[in-house]
Amino acid sequence: LIELVLYHINALTTKKMKKYVLLIVITGFITLAHAQSIDVQDVPETVTDAFSKAYPTISDVDWSKEGINYAVSYAENKLGRSVTWAASGDLIGAKEEIVISELPITAMVYVKKNYNEEVVKDASKNTDAQGTVIYKAEITGMDLFFDSDGNFLKSVDN
Repeated sequence: LIELVLYHINALTTKKMKKYVLLIVITGFITLAHAQSIDVQDVPETVTDAFSKAYPTISDVDWSKEGINYAVSYAENKLGRSVTWAASGDLIGAKEEIVISELPITAMVYVKKNYNEEVVKDASKNTDAQGTVIYKAEITGMDLFFDSDGNFLKSVDN
């Protein structure tokens, strides 16, 4: 499966597009990984320290293990958030639910133009360790992915 994904990524024409698609694939694998809920005492101190430094005001959290990484989930302003770290304390990425109006206007124009009858049901903002942002907009039967400027990247059946 990984070889197939890498083959298709290499077939893309631009370096920027390859980067975005690879980020989406990695985010998908992280999301699809079966997360095991764990107690905070089972999380490496490097990870809890990194979380405390990055989010000093957040205390009501749930920890899970996703493969070899550690994820923390919490709610902020009634929206779900999750952040994933390597055991070393290095940030892997963050996902946050956003209100639909926070999607870039370019993305909303794309949805209206190409999916006239559809309404965006849910939206999220995914950020990797380097700060690259990918927006996801969910419509009926499909997830649409956009770069930080709202330019369309790809669609995936859901």
